[in-house]
Amino acid sequence: MDTVTINVELPKDVLLAADISEVSAPTEIRKLLALYLFKERLLSFGKASELAGMDKLAFMELSGSKGISLNYDVNDFQEDLIALRNLDI
Repeated sequence: MDTVTINVELPKDVLLAADISEVSAPTEIRKLLALYLFKERLLSFGKASELAGMDKLAFMELSGSKGISLNYDVNDFQEDLIALRNLDI
């Protein structure tokens, strides 16, 4: 996967108000962005879990804990089917 590095300056009080430490901010902000893009249907479930840096089960649990329902569509099914076929079982 090709990546892009984006530097964003945030006021410390924003992190403090959101209860996010400076150390965990990059990881937490990626998760929040993934949740938002998934909720708005701008990313598939698989791509959102990839962006969040989480496996699908963990991202499913995180989504549920935030009240975001799964929009499991044909594209998600096809991605999962390809992944299952690639497993050496």
